[in-house]
Amino acid sequence: MEPTAAAANMATAYESGNFFITAFKVGGPAMIVIAAIGALTIMLLIERLWALKGLTVDKNDFNEHLFGMVLRGDIRQAITYCDSKSAPLTNTLKAGLIQVMNQRPDEEIQVAMDAAVLRETPRIEGWAAFLAVFGNLATLVGLVGTILGMIKSFAGVSQAGAAEKAQLLSEGISEALHCTAAGLMVAVIAILAYGYFQVRIGRIINDMQESSMSMMNLVVANRDKVKE
Repeated sequence: MEPTAAAANMATAYESGNFFITAFKVGGPAMIVIAAIGALTIMLLIERLWALKGLTVDKNDFNEHLFGMVLRGDIRQAITYCDSKSAPLTNTLKAGLIQVMNQRPDEEIQVAMDAAVLRETPRIEGWAAFLAVFGNLATLVGLVGTILGMIKSFAGVSQAGAAEKAQLLSEGISEALHCTAAGLMVAVIAILAYGYFQVRIGRIINDMQESSMSMMNLVVANRDKVKE
């Protein structure tokens, strides 16, 4: 195929909306790995969005109801309320309330809630850290594909006749650039998702720590109201 004809066919494919299919075909073997990393990135992104949706509660609304029960001294009802909304925040406060109900010292109540925070943190984080790994990996695989495309290009040119050199050179460069573009696109998505989840996870953990400290202060100030 003449270079002009190949370029025309590629331009037609892009204009018809088949950019990704064409890029996958042109990009060579490295595109398979990049596509696999991209699929894993999307799957992990969706999994974390779904998981965090189920692991979060409205902190202000929950604390308002729970702290009201603590102020009335009804610790058993407060524990039941925590059980009705299973989440890292509710489990943390429940751990402290159980110690309050058992008439344990203030230090043991705080230790119980701190331990609950540590126990719940891995559930919140999940595999989100691998988004950063996928971002770096996609960039590196794209770079490998770029280098392989350039090697293919210049190796072909060195062995081809004068009429084929331009076509082989353009094909190799096209493969290299498609790998670079695909790797960077996957990396951008993965790194943006990683940053978003780091912020969201940090907020959930901060809510747990802040709420546990608030409840600890509330319990200390209202020890005389606690019911058996």
